Amino acid sequence: MSMDVGGTKGGLKADINVTPLVDVMLVLLIIMMLIAPMLQQGVSVRLPQAANTADKPETQDQTVVAVTSDKRLYLNGVPIQEGELQSKIQTLMETKKEKIVLIKGDEEAPYSAIMSTMDRLREANIENIGLITERKIGRAGMGGQ
Repeated sequence: MSMDVGGTKGGLKADINVTPLVDVMLVLLIIMMLIAPMLQQGVSVRLPQAANTADKPETQDQTVVAVTSDKRLYLNGVPIQEGELQSKIQTLMETKKEKIVLIKGDEEAPYSAIMSTMDRLREANIENIGLITERKIGRAGMGGQ
């Protein structure tokens, strides 16, 4: 609500009412803050624990290959066949400047499935491969065994 000071009655106002704009922007901001973490979850796997890990922030630019306990493969959350991995990873890496692939292997996945995935990545000329783990909590963090 505003008040007319002087001038003619019933004329057009040239002022912009900013209050509705701010309300809409705050609602959109809250929606984005709630939805963004849900979009980055990816494939649900139970990660193995390791004591000697390095924290690396998650970004949208990362390439992640997930291996589930029943040997299914996912490339950035999209299910793929094992035979398609090499060709899809090569086309995906053509545009990337950082050619690092992270493997997110389930704790119950067979060792052979993880090694087979690594072999396929090596065939696609990917030299930098990382393994995603959970940080072990307990005695190892306190300098114990």
